[in-house]
Amino acid sequence: MKVGYFQTHPEFGEVQRNIEQVASRLGSLDCDLLVLPEFAFSGYQFVSREEVIELSERVPDGPTTQACLELARRHRMHLVVGLPEQTGGQCYNSAIVVGPSGFLGSYRKTHLFCEETLFFSPGDSGFRVWDIGPARIGVMICFDWYYPESARTLALQGAEILCHPSNLVLPHCPDAMVTRSLENRVFSITANRIGQEARGGKPPLTFIGKSEVVSPTGRILSRASADTPELTVVEIDVDEARNKSINPYNELLKDRRPGHYFS
Repeated sequence: MKVGYFQTHPEFGEVQRNIEQVASRLGSLDCDLLVLPEFAFSGYQFVSREEVIELSERVPDGPTTQACLELARRHRMHLVVGLPEQTGGQCYNSAIVVGPSGFLGSYRKTHLFCEETLFFSPGDSGFRVWDIGPARIGVMICFDWYYPESARTLALQGAEILCHPSNLVLPHCPDAMVTRSLENRVFSITANRIGQEARGGKPPLTFIGKSEVVSPTGRILSRASADTPELTVVEIDVDEARNKSINPYNELLKDRRPGHYFS
């Protein structure tokens, strides 16, 4: 299976231009599953609720989902893409899952980060897993990585690949995702962005890049630079994520003892 990330540098508010730049870069890409960043086409540093409402979209009827559906059909691949979603008077930090057959679903970010808590409602979708044929994929968004329960919940639901759209500013995540993959014996694909945003007199946000694909044994199969747009595809054997045996005596998930854990 060919999987990858597209580390981008979107311009804030220029949704259509950002979509067109991604579409043109894909060219004749051969990939089964591609992950794009959190808020991949809108930009991240909002300064008001009004701005959030203006840039948030209906799912699946909005322009970002429709553009991604066309890309998925054209390239015969699955896409996981972050976007601001609007529904029922609420705005969510969401990610969509689309494929050649159409819209599969969406996930709303569970753990909001910093000023996201001012503008977005906490996600109410719960962690979800989709069967895309070659693999079962689960979605978590950016700061969800900080909570090991996020990845573990997806693994317990049968996820073999964690798709992780991100706008990372803290330095720890790339190395932490090695642990998330290892402790759940799953692949992970983190798609981050690069660049800086400093809007409305706020302190600048510098995005750290370093998108990556990590194997179930914690091996970094690919890691991007900190400051360059990168489109990377690697080949993986999904069976590696289906084998939870650590040694002849221990099997990762079966050996759990939930009765001794605090929730």
